[in-house]
Amino acid sequence: MINNIFDSHAHYDDEKFNEDRDILLSSLPSKGVSGVINCACDLKSSAFSAELSDKYDYIYFACGVHPHEAENVELSDIKNTISELINKDKCVAIGEIGLDYHYDFSPRDVQKQVFEYQLSLAKDFDLPVIVHDRESHEDTLNLLRKYKPKGVLHCFSGSVEMAQEVIKLGMYIGLGGAVTFKNAKKPVAVAAFVPENRLLLETDCPYMAPVPLRGTRCTSDMISFTAQTIAGVRGIETQDLVDRATANTKELFNIK
Repeated sequence: MINNIFDSHAHYDDEKFNEDRDILLSSLPSKGVSGVINCACDLKSSAFSAELSDKYDYIYFACGVHPHEAENVELSDIKNTISELINKDKCVAIGEIGLDYHYDFSPRDVQKQVFEYQLSLAKDFDLPVIVHDRESHEDTLNLLRKYKPKGVLHCFSGSVEMAQEVIKLGMYIGLGGAVTFKNAKKPVAVAAFVPENRLLLETDCPYMAPVPLRGTRCTSDMISFTAQTIAGVRGIETQDLVDRATANTKELFNIK
């Protein structure tokens, strides 16, 4: 069994876990999971994520507003909520924040305004960011170059060339189940390229379950399948890859 798994991006506040959340979260350490960062989508899930971190020793959390929710929140409310939650010991980042031009659930100008505001808060509070970037590579990179935050591009979907630009900024690349999908040429190429000190592993659970479990509800222990694929591409042992990614996660998010 693969152990020392640190899931750098999960959503255990999601309604898909409502029926068995506590049973599942109590079981994960016995399945090799040593840490989880639960990432918020809005102000409500920011608070819920904080509560999960209080309940489970191995869970940490990020607070912030996802681009899907950008038009549903006031900037002053974002600041008030984040200002309160960052005082908690297990708040390790602002996220997930960013841009999503695939769904465009919020107008793009509003997405950019909310993203930029939260990048500014992250600088003010000296916290890393967890960035969502879907079909918005150019605008995302431009804002990251402007603010130069610490952080990770989660569920990375860009090219090797974009990964090079992200790494030049001192940021990390988060890879999840997509590297196991059929015809996943870009993610596999990125998995082969990313320097070992800039790679994080994640699930984005309950979404993005890896092959051979694709289509099921994803949980953090499933990182073992993702890690096996990436380790194979890189020609190293799976446990060695997991251990390095866990060390990277702790370093980025200042987890002792």
